[in-house]
Amino acid sequence: MGSAALASFIAHLVFWGLVVWGLVAGELTVRAAALFVTLWFLSSVGLAYLPFGTPLFPSVVAVLDIVLVFIVFKGDVRLT
Repeated sequence: MGSAALASFIAHLVFWGLVVWGLVAGELTVRAAALFVTLWFLSSVGLAYLPFGTPLFPSVVAVLDIVLVFIVFKGDVRLT
């Protein structure tokens, strides 16, 4: 497993973890969670039709992760 595959795996774990965390914590409504899951699904299906689109899917998931972090944690996560 290369570093890109590991990063993609981590991005997917974080995506699903943030969706669940947002629902449990009450920061995401069911409608918002359904929207994010729909965007995730449509990007996985839609990018397959573009030339060189499939390798972009982990980047789309990472962008969805960033937006979810801003919504669930009400801003950026501090590292220090």
